[in-house]
Amino acid sequence: MLNTLRRIIQEVTTARDLNQALEVIVLRVKKAMAVDVCSVYMTDKVQNENVLMASDGLNDEAVGMVRLKRNQGLIGLVGEREELVNLDDAPMHPRYQYFPESGEERYHAFLGVPIIHHRKLQGVLVVQRHGKKHFSEDEVTFLVTIAAQLAGAIAHAEASGGIDGLRPRSQSAAPLQGQPGAPGVAIGTAVVNFTATNLEVIPDRVADDVKAEVSLFKKAVKDVRKDIQSMLKRMTEVLPAEERALFDAYLLMLEGPGISDEVILRIKQGNWAAGALRDTIAEHMRAFDAMEDDYLRERAEDVRDLGRRILEKLRSQEPPKPKKFPIRTILVGEEITASMLAEVPVKRLAGVVSRRGSQTSHVAILARAMGVSAVMGVDELPVNHIDGRSIIVDGYTGRIFINPSSTVRGEFKHLLREEAELSKELLELRDKPAITPDNVGIPLYINSGLLADVRPSLKSGAEGIGLYRTEFPFMIRDRFPGEDEQCKIYRQVLKAFSPAPVTLRTLDIGGDKMLPYFPIEEDNPFLGWRGIRVSLDHPEIFLVQLRAMLRASVGLSNMNLLLPMINSVAEVDDALRLLRRAHQELIDVGVSINMPHVGVMIEVPSAVYQVRELARRVNFISVGTNDLTQYLLAVDRNNARVADLYDSLHPAVLRALQQTVDGAKDEKTPVSVCGEMAGDPAAAILLLGMGVNSLSMSAANLPRVKWVIRTFTRRKARMLLKEALTFEYAHLVRHFLNAALEDAGLGGLVRAGR
Repeated sequence: MLNTLRRIIQEVTTARDLNQALEVIVLRVKKAMAVDVCSVYMTDKVQNENVLMASDGLNDEAVGMVRLKRNQGLIGLVGEREELVNLDDAPMHPRYQYFPESGEERYHAFLGVPIIHHRKLQGVLVVQRHGKKHFSEDEVTFLVTIAAQLAGAIAHAEASGGIDGLRPRSQSAAPLQGQPGAPGVAIGTAVVNFTATNLEVIPDRVADDVKAEVSLFKKAVKDVRKDIQSMLKRMTEVLPAEERALFDAYLLMLEGPGISDEVILRIKQGNWAAGALRDTIAEHMRAFDAMEDDYLRERAEDVRDLGRRILEKLRSQEPPKPKKFPIRTILVGEEITASMLAEVPVKRLAGVVSRRGSQTSHVAILARAMGVSAVMGVDELPVNHIDGRSIIVDGYTGRIFINPSSTVRGEFKHLLREEAELSKELLELRDKPAITPDNVGIPLYINSGLLADVRPSLKSGAEGIGLYRTEFPFMIRDRFPGEDEQCKIYRQVLKAFSPAPVTLRTLDIGGDKMLPYFPIEEDNPFLGWRGIRVSLDHPEIFLVQLRAMLRASVGLSNMNLLLPMINSVAEVDDALRLLRRAHQELIDVGVSINMPHVGVMIEVPSAVYQVRELARRVNFISVGTNDLTQYLLAVDRNNARVADLYDSLHPAVLRALQQTVDGAKDEKTPVSVCGEMAGDPAAAILLLGMGVNSLSMSAANLPRVKWVIRTFTRRKARMLLKEALTFEYAHLVRHFLNAALEDAGLGGLVRAGR
């Protein structure tokens, strides 16, 4: 079963669109289960119908024509129950619905299982037989397993090309869901950036010159053949003949009519050489993978290797061309990097979409600093098939729309106009203080990590930097930066904001932030060696950074120092001991400098429960709500499968925050919040009510939060907090706070963040 399942899923995953994927499913499942009929009904959420979209066994004319309301027939019963239905005589069931065009009156045994992806019904997978007999337990478990495994592959295939006949052309396919990376909305053209030698992510592109593409491919094949012949010659004296057979097989594949002829045919059909090679190699891999013999099945990897070799030669001989970027470029890729972002002219970059990454990824932070909308972690992103397509990026909700309908496009154009009007209103607040109507000042700082952030941050009306991520200078180098290098960087930031405060966080690597020259290989990096743990284990690195920070602040006295990922008071004691040592070392060489204010980040549950002990040892507390939410809810925020469970307005998170603020207040230690929650206008109401002393966020969110602070009194915020804490569901807290914003005349903030 596992081998059959693997082969089916591989074929579905590499299908060009959903129509082909569904045809593969019905054909392969029918054969594997030895049934008379296999069909797939897809759920059209717009029309509220289940539509027969593929069948092997029912009449061909029924496909696309048989449509049942969501609560209609046995298909509707499977969808309602969200579990299987196994019948020995389906026509006798009261929910049976007969369609003459289908020809299914001949079949009695019926087994239907739901296809569910991320809790949403996608459709129903059905098998049928002539005889009146229940399907066996083995058959049931096989079909349930198939449906569960195919759910993600079907979602990917639907995103790749939609499905003909499911909905009118005027309607858009469902949006793809990722994680909000940077706020805002962008409408533009997708430009796929990809790794030169990775076959799987090569996008479809139209061949501008078919003859030239064919010539490039033939030259690449010739070069690979020479390389393999050279390898074979070198190995003649090293390997016996039977072991050299692999290289002979490579040559046979290259010289035979199969791969080369098929690639050339696909080029002549319109795809460029790299895209034609990708599809041909995928098809040959499927053929090998479908074989029963284990040895032959393993040859699929040899085909992949050969394809990569051809691709490498193909790409190396392409003449360098200046990249073309449309006026409103949406940069798309398997994993977008900072260097890819830098390639696009700033005035043409409208949005970013990445299949990997999260809202805390380097590129997401860069996008926020640039004011560019971004969506990260879109698991079903069809990277291969969207180059040049129209695309909408909703950085507020983490959704993207591929080839949106005119209706959807119109809605987002309206939202863009609302955003522009809101930005004008917010601009007027830039130079006004963040003081509540009852005269409570809440300093608003920005989160930063790049020198490029400094100018837009100063223009945003920020009162300083509440979190400067010092790991970025480490991440963009091929070695650890020296003390002088670090000192120069920190000095620039401190000087730019002086006399306003700047909080420098010590090195916070590990988890999803790796240094290329200092790899950390762990099964569970978020629960592993990261943050202060790395610094304390490597005092030779930590002391260099501490001295650089202290030296950078000479004569400025606006530096605060922040310790990340604190788990216990012992870690704080050890870090403070090393700080005092670094300070004394500078004093000993004649550098006159005062000890900075030191704070700790509350990011893990243990720190919440020891907040009083921590507060006694430091000058301030800073709550990192991103990690705190992640650890409290046991949700990896980079994992799109559980992204819906990640919510900083979860009642448990709110109670942990209140406990943190109360504990620090008992020790007369100020509390700041520097996670994404601080930049959420709705959440800002609760933080104000809790008694948080300051907030730190991205520059783009600062004007919105300032509007909230200047509108709500602390007394009103406390009343709203008290009521919010009575809710048991995070979404009810969100609705309640959005209603409060609407009532206060700040509906624009709700609409912009919908």
